[in-house]
Amino acid sequence: MSRKNYTFTSESVSEGHPDKVCDRISDAVLDAFLAEEPEARVACETFATTGMVVIGGEVGLSDQERLKNYMGRIGQIARDCIKDIGYEQEKFHWNTCHVLNFLHEQSAHIAQGVNAADNKDEGAGDQGIMFGYASDETDALMPAPIQYSHAILRRLAEARKSGAEPTLRPDAKSQLSVVYEDGKPVRVSSIVLSTQHESESQTSDDIRQIVEPYIREVLPEGWITAETEWWVNPTGTFVIGGPDGDAGLTGRKIIVDTYGGAAPHGGGAFSGKDPTKVDRSAAYAARYLAKNVVAAGIANKCTLQLSYAIGVSKPLSVYVDTHGTGEVPDEVIEKAVASAMDLSPRGIREHLQLNKPIYQRTAAYGHFGREPDADGGFSWEKTDLAEALKKAV
Repeated sequence: MSRKNYTFTSESVSEGHPDKVCDRISDAVLDAFLAEEPEARVACETFATTGMVVIGGEVGLSDQERLKNYMGRIGQIARDCIKDIGYEQEKFHWNTCHVLNFLHEQSAHIAQGVNAADNKDEGAGDQGIMFGYASDETDALMPAPIQYSHAILRRLAEARKSGAEPTLRPDAKSQLSVVYEDGKPVRVSSIVLSTQHESESQTSDDIRQIVEPYIREVLPEGWITAETEWWVNPTGTFVIGGPDGDAGLTGRKIIVDTYGGAAPHGGGAFSGKDPTKVDRSAAYAARYLAKNVVAAGIANKCTLQLSYAIGVSKPLSVYVDTHGTGEVPDEVIEKAVASAMDLSPRGIREHLQLNKPIYQRTAAYGHFGREPDADGGFSWEKTDLAEALKKAV
């Protein structure tokens, strides 16, 4: 039997964190190619440091001449991302940083395994395992610690960008330790918030006065108590931030991007990868199915694993664990989810409509637990399979 009383901690990082700057640029490049051609192939990696952004990886369009011409847009895409995030520091400024583009055509050996042909279906873009997870502890069917860690930083970013808090800067981290009683989140035992700020004269106490009202606004009523420990900018001054303070790289925040450590992770990052890469699309499908299992009332909690081989269309395995909360045996749910959705790479893309420029918005504040957008963004957060799954079991 799983524990009912415990404390669990998750962290989030803001859109201005160096790794998230890189995720944003990689996903913006992906969106630009998908807007040009829905079947575009992209595997884009970004590195950022003081005064410099380096972009590399593999891309593909059906027209090679158009691909060559398109490469000239990459630098401006990166600058637009940095400007929107808010970096205008002396040593990392959207208008003055160097942007180096080393993107090149996709490997023909990878393409031959992935592309559909007369004698075979489109295959997975790589081998690997992907996990999805859902829990009824929040309205978004997400673990509370990561969901509210994201919410804090998103709210502070809104305040910064609106001008309400002009001394805040883009780089920030949050961390919540949430107390569970009888398996449900009931309060926060500690809050850690580090945010970049304008002046070295601002103390940790000054920053706490700025951020505390927003944190209290975001967290559920009663979760902050007299016993809650506050750690706001615990190292003191945090003026030098972003890629000037610490180098950034695409794909280094995979736990922040998913479930905050509350569920397993297959190890593959998301940003910069087009949806033929099952690291991304199958992880979205796994979340979609796990969420619909919980939304259907079949279980209070669901972990779902998929596995793939490069060049092979169908998943090698489907595994479900409802952690003892299922209304029916887990193997029954496995069969139901496998029959409810075509889990080939193309089946996933078509079911969730993933061949759209919808990825830049995922680059910060989590890929899961978000509201589905009218244009198809976060389609994997829909619960439109719940009734079908309920009937299937």
